[in-house]
Amino acid sequence: MVDPSLYAAFLAAAFALCVAPGPDMMFIVAMGGRGGPVTGVLAALGVAAGALVHAVSAALGLSALFTTLPVLYHVLRWLGAAYLLYLAVKAFRDRSPLTAEEDVTSASGPSRPGRRRAFWQGAVTNLLNPKMILFNVAFLPQFVNPGLGHVSWQLLLLGLTLVLMGLSVDTTIGLLSGRLSSALRGSRRVARGLDIFSGTVFTGLAVRLVAAPK
Repeated sequence: MVDPSLYAAFLAAAFALCVAPGPDMMFIVAMGGRGGPVTGVLAALGVAAGALVHAVSAALGLSALFTTLPVLYHVLRWLGAAYLLYLAVKAFRDRSPLTAEEDVTSASGPSRPGRRRAFWQGAVTNLLNPKMILFNVAFLPQFVNPGLGHVSWQLLLLGLTLVLMGLSVDTTIGLLSGRLSSALRGSRRVARGLDIFSGTVFTGLAVRLVAAPK
């Protein structure tokens, strides 16, 4: 279905992209830092779910709409920035202490990211990032051999490979960041510092999404 030499080159390029720190990884670190290892892993799963939607859209040609209708890009960009700022405000306003033994979904910390909420926040954050759509349109076709036919299936296989590779890296990051935060959360000062760090990350991602060129 795919050119073996192109696929090998794709694997190398995709791995380099997945291990390089980026907005998704920083988001997962922030979520794991606020909620613990399970929350970090579920945030990574949410990001992967959003990336899967982008991959399927690219394979079906839906992402090409952004090249013909630029207004859609800007609408999605501002929606994504607004959502990240919403998460930042929640993190900055959080004053509820949480120790490593407490469940992140308990009533003692209502403003902390619950486990199910962490998944959906990861998915929404990724889906509202139009740069992910444009990335799939620009990156994946470079490793497609039209001479083999079934271009859509080639794009889908490449997209799924990228999603799975990113998921393996991101879940590891979410688990490690969550475990570290759980070990430190016995201190109210450290817990507050983690919230400020998370809010700063979310704010930085929102600014980056708005300010970065298309």
